Amino acid sequence: MFVSKSMTKKVITIDPEAGVLEAQDLMTQHRIRHLPVIDADSKVIGIITDRDIRSAVPYELIKHHDRHNESEKLATIRVKEIMTADPIVISSFYTIQDALLLIQREKVGAFPVVDEEGKLKGILSVRDLLRAFINVLGIGQPGTLLGVLSENKMGNTKKIVDAITEENISFGSILVARYGDKEKRAVFPYLFTNTVGPIKRKLEQLGFEILDPAKWYLDQLPTHKD
Repeated sequence: MFVSKSMTKKVITIDPEAGVLEAQDLMTQHRIRHLPVIDADSKVIGIITDRDIRSAVPYELIKHHDRHNESEKLATIRVKEIMTADPIVISSFYTIQDALLLIQREKVGAFPVVDEEGKLKGILSVRDLLRAFINVLGIGQPGTLLGVLSENKMGNTKKIVDAITEENISFGSILVARYGDKEKRAVFPYLFTNTVGPIKRKLEQLGFEILDPAKWYLDQLPTHKD
């Protein structure tokens, strides 16, 4: 799946000459954490995050920026002074897998999506990626995501699939992911049933270990810089 199908296309942006208060108000109003900074030609020249604002401006000044003295101090700070200039951007032809690996490597929360001329076309955040993978895995439908730890051997994934289908259980998708131990793989079938006790016991009898998908997922999340 390409980024163009998953990105947020209606992007809230800001001018580099705008004040930090405007940036903070936009984030609050639209419940977002990232604002691409664009020039007059809609080219991305920076990005500002809520963390940038918190780092540059004491919390008490933001909290009480309606007060006259504090407001005057904040009005002197411009977005261009605290933004990340020349941020990492991606093409709409990236796949969501490419974007996920890049977010993991760079430890950021979002990427502006640009065309060949560097003009903004959208933004892809961790939230967008989560929504995309929910759709890909079919877990928007009622059911259960099962986690299975398997040795990284040919045929093991088929054994898991066969064990499930033998129980007349349908599934929407199956995801195979790396595990901390390079000799093993984490296998996640999404089952269209809420009764998974029998299949868990069957898989354990076949020598597989049952994983907690939520715990595995939390262990994979990057620690963001922004």
